[in-house]
Amino acid sequence: MDGLRPLFEELACEPLYVAGPCSAESREQLLAAARGVAMAGVGVLRAGVWKPRTKPGSFEGVGSEALAWLAEAKREYGLKVITEVATPEHLEQALKAEIDGVWIGARTTTNPFATQQIADALRGVDIAVIVKNPVIPDVDLWVGAIERVYNSGVRRLAAVHRGFGTHQTTPYRNAPHWSVPIELHRRIPTIAILSDPSHIGGRRDLVAQLSQQALDLGFSGLMIECHPHPEEALSDAAQQITPAVLQELVATLRLRRTPASNDVLGDFRLHIDTIDSRIIELLAERMDVARQIGEYKRQHAMAVVQHDRYNELLLAAEAKAETMSISKEFINQIFSAIHEESVRQQLDVNKSR
Repeated sequence: MDGLRPLFEELACEPLYVAGPCSAESREQLLAAARGVAMAGVGVLRAGVWKPRTKPGSFEGVGSEALAWLAEAKREYGLKVITEVATPEHLEQALKAEIDGVWIGARTTTNPFATQQIADALRGVDIAVIVKNPVIPDVDLWVGAIERVYNSGVRRLAAVHRGFGTHQTTPYRNAPHWSVPIELHRRIPTIAILSDPSHIGGRRDLVAQLSQQALDLGFSGLMIECHPHPEEALSDAAQQITPAVLQELVATLRLRRTPASNDVLGDFRLHIDTIDSRIIELLAERMDVARQIGEYKRQHAMAVVQHDRYNELLLAAEAKAETMSISKEFINQIFSAIHEESVRQQLDVNKSR
């Protein structure tokens, strides 16, 4: 994509930090958040005005009334302000309020029809646009949404990695699948990609480590949820941090760049690193299940080792590996080690009782 520009020329240096509450809940709350964001040295205030919620009856945002609060925060604290839009009507109202930028949320990105409607409404408009990844880990869908916006003429364009929905048990609210944004960077090397540690982690205690991990992986910046009183937040209370914590976080984050991070080999190595990280997380999840199995066997006086079950698992793994051009010998070695550790975990359960 040629001719892409920074979202905000005066904030073009990396990393770019964007912060603010999940939702604009009241004028007082938003201005307090804006004051904290500005004191932390963050130049862009984010706040949801219209909130797409999973279930009806949840807080769905104040609506267009909150746009005036964003405009006031912009004037009062010299911040750039952005909000989410999900329809052309949302975009029209945001433009009338002189909002500096908008983001297209994960649910909207997942729907090409909805994304195209917003892209059509963006024609002839010079505004910063951020495209969040789709709910599912589909890089083609993400690239397609970005291309739709780019084809409308938008050049102040960036992407946000906010993690992906999963039915599996993980330490995160949304699985990071770091390989997906890395692949996006490989396909569109000119686009800035921010990471959203708040939505990935789902817990405020994970924000710092996820933020540093994103910067270590070469992301251009972060979008962080920050609320003056997170425990009272009307949406996503568990993942928002206070302005004081935001200020400390920004002061302690380190931007590490190596020559390899900008070449093809560096991208491949980052991809390998993220896959290895996922493997470790999956192994930890498997061992957690193994311990639960060990407890069940202990309660029911069952033998720890079930040879028929192991042989069944190994045969299935070997068959699947063969379809993926992985040698049976390699898979046999891996599953033998995994099985040995699983047995050890189950024996430990028995010893602890």
